[in-house]
Amino acid sequence: QVQLAESGGGLVQAGGSLRLSCAVTGGTGGRRTWAWFRQAPGKEREFVAADFRSGSSSHYADSVKGRFTISRDNAKMTVYLQMNSLKPEDTAIYYCAADNSRLILSSVRVAERYAYWGQGTQVTVSS
Repeated sequence: QVQLAESGGGLVQAGGSLRLSCAVTGGTGGRRTWAWFRQAPGKEREFVAADFRSGSSSHYADSVKGRFTISRDNAKMTVYLQMNSLKPEDTAIYYCAADNSRLILSSVRVAERYAYWGQGTQVTVSS
């Protein structure tokens, strides 16, 4: 079975940086689309960033555009989220998601499109 595992979360001061990692194990199919979502206490899960079209394109939520960068390492089967200029409102549990399909731009923001999910990693930004 395919499993995803996030790591790299922690506590950081506002304006600081963190890099999240998500490694996949199991399965033999290609993971053509990767994404990061986040969920703050009392709020719904929110799209953050996606790596799609087999890594040739990326897309970001307006709230993180210019501050966050998604990337992948195909050899390690790992996707990363580099987070810079962090704000207190970025505080949330961050989840990695993946799917074997090549999702189009209009679909990458939709959580229901992703077949595989990690357990989440906590990011806390202090003011």
